[in-house]
Amino acid sequence: MPLGLGRRKKAPPLVENEEAEPIRGSLGGVEVGSGGSVAALQPGLPPPPASLRPRLVFHTQLAHGSPTGRIEGFTNVKELYSKIAEAFKIPPVEVMFCTLNTHKVDMDKLLGGQIGLEDFIFAHTKGQRKEVEIFKSEEALGLTITDNGAGYAFIKRIKEGSVIDRIQVINVGDMIESINGQSLIGCRHYEVAKMLKDLPKGRTFTLKLTEPRKAFDMISQRAAGGKHNSSSQLGTGRGTLRLRAKGPATVEEQLSAFEERAIEKVDDLLESYMGIRDTELAATMVELGKDKRNPDEFAEALDERLGDFAFPDEFVFDVWGAIGDAKVGRY
Repeated sequence: MPLGLGRRKKAPPLVENEEAEPIRGSLGGVEVGSGGSVAALQPGLPPPPASLRPRLVFHTQLAHGSPTGRIEGFTNVKELYSKIAEAFKIPPVEVMFCTLNTHKVDMDKLLGGQIGLEDFIFAHTKGQRKEVEIFKSEEALGLTITDNGAGYAFIKRIKEGSVIDRIQVINVGDMIESINGQSLIGCRHYEVAKMLKDLPKGRTFTLKLTEPRKAFDMISQRAAGGKHNSSSQLGTGRGTLRLRAKGPATVEEQLSAFEERAIEKVDDLLESYMGIRDTELAATMVELGKDKRNPDEFAEALDERLGDFAFPDEFVFDVWGAIGDAKVGRY
C-alpha cells in the first residue's frame, strides 16, 4: 500500500532498544568475574543465567571532581545512575547525565545507550538553578533537546544567532525543569521540543533550568558541544555495552562504517524535523530499516516499534533515503 495510507498506530509503550539481541562482540578490556565462562546468545534462545553473564566493571568520577569509583551490575540508564549514586553516596536524582572520557559538558561525548568497554564515565550532577523569562520573537528558538533516558530533558545544542543564543545565562547542558510552571520531569525530549515549538510567537514565557555542577576549569564555559562535530566517535573500547530499557544489556561489536554513517544522517534528520538529537533512537531506526525492502515495510516497522512518535510520512521517506544512501556509500 502507498506509504501513509492505512498505517496502523498501535502506540506501544515508548521503549527504545527494547528487544534483546545476540551478543556479537568479544570482551576485550573488560573485567570478567569469577562466576564462570561467558556464553554467547543464540538467536531464539533466552539469555544465559546471571551466573554466566560477563561481569563488566566500569570506572567513573563526578564531573566536577571526585575520587574514582567502580560500578557494575547495571542493564539500563536508570540503573547506571543508581549505581553511580551509590558509589558516591548521593541521591540518584542528582545525576543529570553522563559523558564518556571527558569531564566537560561535551554533547558529542554524551552517554546514550552504548558504552565502550574501555570508556571512563563522568557523571554530571545538579548545580545552580535559574529562572529565565524569554520573549519569543521568532518561531524557532534555536534549541535542540535531548534527554537522559531517566526523566530529565536538557539542552544539547544552541543555534548561533538564535533567540536563545542571545540569552547568555542559558547554556548547553542545562536541564529544563519547567515551562511556564508546568513540570517537565519525566517528559521525553520530543515532548519538550513540541511544547517549546507550540509556544505562541510574540509572547513571553518562563523557563526554570538547572545547570550541571561545574569544575573550576569549566566556570567560564558557555556551551561546549553547542556545535555538532560529526567526526566524533564514542566507544573507544574494543567492544560496546548496549543498555536496554528491558532485558539484559549485551556486549556487541563496534558499529560498521555503514551503521555509523546512517545513524549520523538519521540523527541529523531528527534534529531538522523534531528539534531533538538522540543517537539511540537513530540507531533503532537504522536497525529497523536496514533489511527492509521498501519504505512501506519500513513505515510499518516504525509504527510497530515507535508508534508513539507518529512520524510524518515525509520524515519517514527521508530516513529511508538516508539509510539507502549510507548503504551504497553516498555520503
